[in-house]
Amino acid sequence: MNKDKITVKEVIICEGKYDKIKLSSVLDADIVTLDGFGIFKSDEKKALIRHAAEKRGIIVITDSDSAGEVLRSHIKSIVGDKGVTHLYTPVIAGKERRKKEGSKEGILGVEGIDADVLREMFLKFSTRQPNPAPISRADLYADGFIGVEGATKKREQLLKRLGLPLKMTTPALICAMSFIIDREAYKKICEELE
Repeated sequence: MNKDKITVKEVIICEGKYDKIKLSSVLDADIVTLDGFGIFKSDEKKALIRHAAEKRGIIVITDSDSAGEVLRSHIKSIVGDKGVTHLYTPVIAGKERRKKEGSKEGILGVEGIDADVLREMFLKFSTRQPNPAPISRADLYADGFIGVEGATKKREQLLKRLGLPLKMTTPALICAMSFIIDREAYKKICEELE
């Protein structure tokens, strides 16, 4: 095992072969590709993902664009929420070196994210301690990010600050925050956004 690689017991689910190559450079893990939208037609791959979620758990990491969200939603339709963790790459403008043109939304995909950033994302995941006071839907409401006048704009500011996709759902935001921010840092951001 390469000492720079992070060992992850869960099965990693990513979009395609170039994402897998990039993730393999930083992870010692089993990695399954969705073959992009090919997952919609592959009963075999769906069964593999179901089995992986049930037996070992899966970590889904797709590009932080609308296509990535479609794939995340499809995975949810396959396995539900049990045994599934979603990791979100930061939203960074640019294009991958191998491509002539950038993505439709002009942001880097998993393959374009710096290896150190990916390593840190998985290191946090693999070594995290249970959060004694996770950020909840009630916190988001109380702090004006959902369900109140002006929430949309304030929520966008929070998502930008965290480097997360602007169209992220509330459950996905709560899940992502459990890995990337603690309560103290969250409260500090809330104060700064007042």
